[in-house]
Amino acid sequence: MKNQESKNNTPSTEETGLKNLFKDELKDIYWAEKHLAKSMPKLAKSATSEELRAAFEQHLTETENQISRLEQVFEILGVKAAGKKCEAMEGLVEEAKGMLEDTEDGTMTRDAALISCAQKIEHYEIASYGTLRTLANTIGLAEAADLLAQTLEEEKSTDVKLTQIAESFVNQAASSEQE
Repeated sequence: MKNQESKNNTPSTEETGLKNLFKDELKDIYWAEKHLAKSMPKLAKSATSEELRAAFEQHLTETENQISRLEQVFEILGVKAAGKKCEAMEGLVEEAKGMLEDTEDGTMTRDAALISCAQKIEHYEIASYGTLRTLANTIGLAEAADLLAQTLEEEKSTDVKLTQIAESFVNQAASSEQE
């Protein structure tokens, strides 16, 4: 019981642990965004429809701005911006590359596959930025939380846009293609 009491009586240690978690998660998403930015031009180029290509190109611009915002968060923390390999993003990007190999160039089936992969990436980013924003608020980093909230809203918007593209024509066109 004494050990538990002393843990409960040391909020600065808990806060430090939470701040360290925040930094680790920040490094993870920083690496993830940079990795995604390198991969996105290939995804855009592989899209069949102009709408999907444009959505990928727009999101690449947003991703570059998001990387800049993450660097501002690192500045707020007073640490150098650095990434830590994100196994999840690496896996999601590899899955997207595999989908390109498994689908025929110039088909709506390929676009449906690209949208599926892109939404998996968006959902990972939404979870990451939501967590980071909450942690930033908890440890008293309101300015960082605001920056992270901006990115969170962009990620949610991209997810909605991808759904709209899929539902407006891609899925229906893909369903009528020959296997």
